[in-house]
Amino acid sequence: MANQFGQQSENISNAKAASSTPSDFVTATPTDTQRLIELRNINKFYGSTKVLNDVSISLKPGVTGLLGPNGAGKSTLIKVILGLVRISAGSGNVMGYDLLTSGREIRNLIGYMPEDDSYIAGMQGIELVRYAACLSGMTSVEGLRRSHEILDYCDMGQERYRNVETYSTGMRQKTKVAQAIVADPPMLIFDEPTSGLDPEAREAMLNRVKNLAVKHGKTVIISTHILKDVQQICDHVIIMANGKVKLADRLENVHRPSSPNLHLKILGDTSSFRDNLERNGVGTLLDNDGNLCVVSPDGVLPKEVWTTAMMSKVSIQSVIPAKNSLEAIFRDVVGDDARAG
Repeated sequence: MANQFGQQSENISNAKAASSTPSDFVTATPTDTQRLIELRNINKFYGSTKVLNDVSISLKPGVTGLLGPNGAGKSTLIKVILGLVRISAGSGNVMGYDLLTSGREIRNLIGYMPEDDSYIAGMQGIELVRYAACLSGMTSVEGLRRSHEILDYCDMGQERYRNVETYSTGMRQKTKVAQAIVADPPMLIFDEPTSGLDPEAREAMLNRVKNLAVKHGKTVIISTHILKDVQQICDHVIIMANGKVKLADRLENVHRPSSPNLHLKILGDTSSFRDNLERNGVGTLLDNDGNLCVVSPDGVLPKEVWTTAMMSKVSIQSVIPAKNSLEAIFRDVVGDDARAG
């Protein structure tokens, strides 16, 4: 592989999901201006049902969260990117390869973790990951070496020698991640990677995914229903509903409110303080939790707020810039287009 870190034994002996480093991972990091996936006006019909409706996206490096209700078209979009379904109309390219003619080349560059279990009963975890390595072109010996290294990275101990059908949900998820990354592809697609995991395992999984993007330059797409996962590790977000892309932007832009309001934590009579602020010409709002927000066009707390606080005999304990809730944005964006799948 392209890059040797030279500390394999130390990394393996200290392996933890979020911090250990597979020695062969390629770490060349693309610039943020690169567009690794370009889809233009993609349409897909199954019979008379239109499951993708004029989808256009431009995917940059980093971690992208793919959100949407059941039946939104997320799974079909993933299959389109992988070249597993033929589109009805449109065009695109993935990492320089034409979407319509280069499906095999594209799949060689993408590691895919499906939502559904895809193990072969009777095989041990190590055998299953080695099988995936060999399918990517590795020799049996190199595939075995690589598989042990990757399973260490995924924090799989002696469980790797058990048959996969005896695994817990967490172990099956780790094995699927190992299969996806064993060939060291530059792009990864994880479909519901934290599904069925307990809080500790979920945190470890998210840290592992972020580690792949930040330390190893992988471009990652996570298809999920869990908004908190997207908020925790994603750089970009795509929201789909009814086969359409309803929103695609950097997460920091999505969180940024149209007007830079400031949340105040107040010790004292908030109601009286708010009335006095309004009388002194300072606009205020109440957030969804009933906390006081000050409308600030330049993002700076007006000096009148401090003088009014002294007059109202209240203390301002903290001032925090307001940001949009991803949950509220999701509800607003999806709206009536949500449908059960």
